[in-house]
Amino acid sequence: MSQTVFCRKYQQELEALPFPPLPGKKGQEIQASVSKQAWEEWQALQTRLINEKHLNMLEPSTREYLMEQMERFLDNRETDRAEGYVPPSS
Repeated sequence: MSQTVFCRKYQQELEALPFPPLPGKKGQEIQASVSKQAWEEWQALQTRLINEKHLNMLEPSTREYLMEQMERFLDNRETDRAEGYVPPSS
């Protein structure tokens, strides 16, 4: 049986991340408060932002921007959108 966590995004008990997704204290905080589902959704949005905005991950300002967007996403606040992205039709 998998572990669960009270997800800060969905405000309910959901499957937990198996390990911290980032190093250090921030990764431990995320593992303790973010569900696997929410983290996977964030990773998909992060990938779209990086690709559509042509972000350079070597730039400290890019990493700061993505951390800010991650916090906004996980707190259910509005995030930037990838211009030109069209979600696949069901």
